[in-house]
Amino acid sequence: MNLEALLHKVEKPSRYIGGELNTFNKEITEEMIRFCFAFPDVYEVGMSHLGMQIIYNLLNQQEDVFCERVFSPWPDMEKEMRDRGLKLFSLEKKSPLSEMDVIGFTLQYELSYTNILNMLNLSGLELYSKDRHSKDPIIIAGGPCAYNPEPIAEFIDMFFIGEGEEVLLEFVDVYRSYKKGEINKDELLLACAGIEGIYVPKYYEPEYDNNGVMLGYTLKAEVPKVIKKRFLRSFEDGFKLETMIVPFADIVHDRAMVELFRGCTKGCRFCQAGMLYRPIRERKPETIVSNIDKILNNTGFEEFSLTSLSSMDYSQIGPLVTDLVKKYEGDNIAVSLPSLRLDSFSVDVLKEIQKVKKTGLTFAPEAGTQRLRDVINKGVSEENILETYKSIFSLGWHRVKLYFMIGLPTETFEDLDGISEIANLGTYTFKQVKPEFMKKSVQVTVSTSCFVPKPFTPFQWMIQDDKESFYKKIHHLKSKLINKKVVYNYHEPETSVLEGVFARGDRKLNAVVKKAYEMGCKFDGWAEYFDHDLWMKAFEETGINPDFYTRRERSFDEFLPWDHIDAGVSKAYLKREFDNAVIAKETQDCRQGCTGCGLNVNLIGGDCYDNA
Repeated sequence: MNLEALLHKVEKPSRYIGGELNTFNKEITEEMIRFCFAFPDVYEVGMSHLGMQIIYNLLNQQEDVFCERVFSPWPDMEKEMRDRGLKLFSLEKKSPLSEMDVIGFTLQYELSYTNILNMLNLSGLELYSKDRHSKDPIIIAGGPCAYNPEPIAEFIDMFFIGEGEEVLLEFVDVYRSYKKGEINKDELLLACAGIEGIYVPKYYEPEYDNNGVMLGYTLKAEVPKVIKKRFLRSFEDGFKLETMIVPFADIVHDRAMVELFRGCTKGCRFCQAGMLYRPIRERKPETIVSNIDKILNNTGFEEFSLTSLSSMDYSQIGPLVTDLVKKYEGDNIAVSLPSLRLDSFSVDVLKEIQKVKKTGLTFAPEAGTQRLRDVINKGVSEENILETYKSIFSLGWHRVKLYFMIGLPTETFEDLDGISEIANLGTYTFKQVKPEFMKKSVQVTVSTSCFVPKPFTPFQWMIQDDKESFYKKIHHLKSKLINKKVVYNYHEPETSVLEGVFARGDRKLNAVVKKAYEMGCKFDGWAEYFDHDLWMKAFEETGINPDFYTRRERSFDEFLPWDHIDAGVSKAYLKREFDNAVIAKETQDCRQGCTGCGLNVNLIGGDCYDNA
C-alpha cells in the first residue's frame, strides 16, 4: 500500500499515520492474537474516548496479544481507498482488518451503526455474522449501546455487557484455544456464551406476536436465559491506566484523563449511564494522584481531567482538587472537571481550579421548572441556580453554558418558559454582582437536546415526542429567548428521533440498518452527512414503521427487547421510579440511604458499598 500517495489527497493525513507516542508495535508471530479496537467514528472523536485508551493498554500488556486501532475513515479517505481497491487497515501495522483475529467495536452512539457496516465492507468482510467463515475475524462489540444489542445483533458475533477489563481477558483465554485449533468456531462461540457478561445472539431467537410485539426469546443452545452485566467489584484494585496515546493532531478532548470513580448515586430518571454503571466505586486519592503523575510524565499533557459521571460527587473532591492545584500550578498544568453541580460546593472547587486556568463553565439544570426537575429527579433547586450565578459572576466569570432537554415526560410550555427565565436570571444577576474591574459583558449560552427514552431507565416505557412536536417546542423557545445576552443552540430533532428508534429497537431493525447503509447512509451523527429522507425510505422499503418504537407507549407487562440483559437494576425499581416521576416525587440520593434499586440483590448479594 502506497499510503503516502493517499495522504496527499485527504484533508487530515494525521488521522491515518499511526505511530504516535505511547503506541505499541509488536512483532507478529503465529501465536500472536491480533485484536483491533474499532471506533466507528472519525479519529478525533475516537482518540478522545477513555475506554479505548484503557482497552488498548490492557490488552497490549498481554505478551501474546497485539491490540491495534482503526477508526472510521472520513469520506475523502474512503473514496481514495475504494478507487484504489484498498482495504481498511490498522494504524499500527497498516494491515488489512481481514488479517485480524478479533475486531472489537465500541458502541457509544446508536447513529454509528451504519459506520460499522461500512467498516466491515471496507475490510472485505461479510456484513452478517452467519455469512462469515472460520478464517474471518471474530466481530465483537461492547459499550453502553450493547445493553440493547438487538438492532445490530445479526452483524456481531458476540456482545460484551458491562465493563470490559476482566471479561476481555477471559475471552482471550478461550480464544487462545481457538487460535491453536483446539476448538472450532461454533465451540468458541458456545464457550464464550458461558462466560458471564457475554451475549452471543445466534443462540437467542426472538419471538413476536401478530402485532410485532416481542414475546421473548427461544434459546437455541444451553446458554444462560439472562446475561448479567460485568463490572469490577473493586475499582481500586482493578486495571489502572498509567499512560495514554498522544495524538499528532488536535482531538475533541486533548488532555489527560483520570477516573475518580465509576457509578452514580443520583438516580436521575432520564440518565441511562447512571443506572447502567452502578454500584458506586471510588479510587483512593493517593491512587488518583499517582495515576496523574504517571500519565503526565508519560505524555506531557498540560491539562488533566478528573472524570466520572458526576465528578463533584467524589467523596474527597475538595481536598483532592486543592492538593492537585498546589502540586501542579508551578508547572502551569491545569485541572478540569467535565461537569459541575449547581451548588455552592462546586463554586468552592472552582476557586481552586481557576488559580491555574479559568476553564469554561457548564451546568446542566436539564429542565426549566422545579416541577419538571422533580419529575426527572434532577435534585436542582431554584435557590441552587441563583446562588451559583451569584458566586461565579462575583468571581469574575462572564460566560456560562446551560444544558437542557426538551420533550421530557409531562413537559408543558410553561416548563419551556422556565428555560428562558433561568437564562434571563443569569444576565440580570450578572449586572447585580459583577466585580467593578469586570468590563466584559455577560453571555449565557442555552443548549437544548431532544429527550430520548433509554432502556434500563424509568422512562423506558414512555412515548417519545415526534419531530413536529420537538420543532414546535424549539420555535417556542426561540420566541422566548430574545435577550441579546443569551445565545440559543439546539440539537436537530430528526437525529434524536432516529436515535430513539434504535435505542429501544428489536432485531427487525437489522434490515433497516443494512438498507440505509446500502443507500449511502453513514456518519449519521454528523449534520453534514445525515440524510433523514434516505432513512425514511429505508424504513419504507423494509416495511418497518419507526413510530412503532417511538410513539407507542409500552405496558409494564410487555416483554422488552433487552429483557434478557440484566443491568443490575430491577424492573420493580424502575416501575416505582416511573410512578414517582408521574407525581413529581423526588427519590433520595443512594448515599443518603438505599433506594432499593435491586443491584445488591441481583448482582452483589449484599450492601452495595460493603462490596464495592
